Amino acid sequence: MNLPRTPLDSPSEERISVPLTESSCAGFFSRARTPIVQVHSGDRLRLRTPEANWFVHEQPRPLCEDQLVMSSARQREDAGHCMVGPIEIVGAEPGMVLEVELEDVVPGSWGWSGASQNDRSWGRKLGLDEGSVLSQFWEIDVDDGIARNQFGDEVRIRPFPGLIGMPPDLPGRHSTIPPRNFGGNLDCRELVAGSRLFLPVSVPGALLSVGDGHAAQGDGEVSGVAIECPLERVDLRVTLHEHTTIPAPRAITPAGRIAFGFHTSLDEAWARALDNMVLWMMDLYSISRVRAVALASIGVDLRVTQVVNQVAGVHALLRENDLSVGHSEAPSD
Repeated sequence: MNLPRTPLDSPSEERISVPLTESSCAGFFSRARTPIVQVHSGDRLRLRTPEANWFVHEQPRPLCEDQLVMSSARQREDAGHCMVGPIEIVGAEPGMVLEVELEDVVPGSWGWSGASQNDRSWGRKLGLDEGSVLSQFWEIDVDDGIARNQFGDEVRIRPFPGLIGMPPDLPGRHSTIPPRNFGGNLDCRELVAGSRLFLPVSVPGALLSVGDGHAAQGDGEVSGVAIECPLERVDLRVTLHEHTTIPAPRAITPAGRIAFGFHTSLDEAWARALDNMVLWMMDLYSISRVRAVALASIGVDLRVTQVVNQVAGVHALLRENDLSVGHSEAPSD
């Protein structure tokens, strides 16, 4: 899959500002939800997203003081992550691929994280005593690229939206928690500014939503949360690829090419991620499957994206800088 940058329509260099209001946010996916804005392939957008639990700031303030939360009625109706969307991309149809290029991601000035004992299948594996709970509150210095908590811990930020995706082509409302083959709660720490995410289009118009800001996260997101934060700015470009198909999300990131796999079984998730990458390598380099598998064993890293979102996520990372692929399928004499 060699994805070109040529969109179906001529791109607009004007950036479309998507307003942040209660009506522009939802905590569920639905193909029936009315789009908040209509854009075309090639258009550039600017979003502002609340923290996943619907908290926002009117202006930056330290340590989560004076937070403004969206209405309690909205929270009761929408139990999931707060997403901005859906955004309709004119001309998008199932079978196409939607490219979401992250041009810039700027976090808010605060965030939170923590860990606690819980009785979920993954939570029981953490080994925490009953009643264990820790909350961390972070001041985010965007200029220095550092987040600091109340204990004096510091971490370098790598901000990204944890959630980029489309609804399933099914009636009703659908949870924001599990990632799906058309995106959603991917929680991949590599999807930082400079990345291009490719998603199979699931419904007419695509109906893209974005949210769940993370200032920093480790692979696995093992306690169930990252540094959860609002995103003050997400600049992106959307591009439709009409004659390209992919089985599951893929991305081109500063770290390398990424292919995703999801399943309730971690074993099946890594197998799906690897298959996604092997198919991509076969297409990229015009090589056989057995050769792609052999090269993957030395040039591809399997990483656990997250284990806490009802289904496990694994991403296969192709380290292109470490690999140069020749043309001949036959061994040299």
